[in-house]
Amino acid sequence: MIDILILLLGLGLILVGANALTDGASAVAKRFGISDLVIGLTIVAMGTSAPELVVSVTAALNDSAELALGNVVGSNIFNILAIVGCTAMVMPISVGKGLMSKELPLVILSSLVMWAVASDTLLDGEAANVVSRIDGILLLAFFAIFMRYTFSIAKADSPDTEEIKPMPMWKAALWIIGGLAGLIFGGRYFVDGASGIARSLGVSESVIGLTLVAAGTSLPELATSVVAALKKNPGIAIGNVIGSCLFNVFFIIGTAATIAPLPLGGITQTDMLTLVGASVLLWFFGLIIGDRKITRVEGTFMVLCFIAYTAWLIINS
Repeated sequence: MIDILILLLGLGLILVGANALTDGASAVAKRFGISDLVIGLTIVAMGTSAPELVVSVTAALNDSAELALGNVVGSNIFNILAIVGCTAMVMPISVGKGLMSKELPLVILSSLVMWAVASDTLLDGEAANVVSRIDGILLLAFFAIFMRYTFSIAKADSPDTEEIKPMPMWKAALWIIGGLAGLIFGGRYFVDGASGIARSLGVSESVIGLTLVAAGTSLPELATSVVAALKKNPGIAIGNVIGSCLFNVFFIIGTAATIAPLPLGGITQTDMLTLVGASVLLWFFGLIIGDRKITRVEGTFMVLCFIAYTAWLIINS
């Protein structure tokens, strides 16, 4: 019971901290004349993935590699199958020919790269699967290329972005400091609580990371997508998921692996291939079937796939 309370406390601090840090940093950036577009592509986009970043980096520092990797792999599976699926069930998602359709293949690329760097035994004949520091640097290089690509597309398309609310500098500084504190302490509590739950239930940290931790750290993306659907703008949901998936693999795993090599442990080829399959399914439904639209039927199928995968994890734990 105490581990659950510690986990919930950590999650609460992470979510509040991420929101405060994002608001404060956005206000400071706006004060210095940085455009809404740049703020949206960097600070706000990274803010929704801050929980995954904090948990994975904290787990890597605490020698909980399975939790770090399971968090990202599970979060991306949850983002694609559960969040997009649920949003499509509420309102069909139209996939435009512009930015989102060009980035959908990048989600598949990120999943394939993640599978490749985590398949040493299969591809290189090594004794164990480890995401090494070199792999981490490679993932960070992919992230830099993705950011350069995103900015070049943004300059060409110049889409509208959400207005950033003005904030006094002292308040913005307070929000940034408080947000960082919330993320740091929240990440520590969250990892401790999740590890304690895994020990008490007799399951591996990889299973906890792929399920409980992944769903918990994906709450900002889930909230964004649900609100977008309720406001009859479900297209934001898929853009939110695409950005989060790319950031999770390229930056978060890249950063965590650069800090400390990440052995896969209990994370299997089934988990990695589920991530690849979910990415292909999103692309298939969004760009191949129908009129570039993810329908309610397709959304229901994606949710059922997520339920089946979660059930498989529980049964085999």
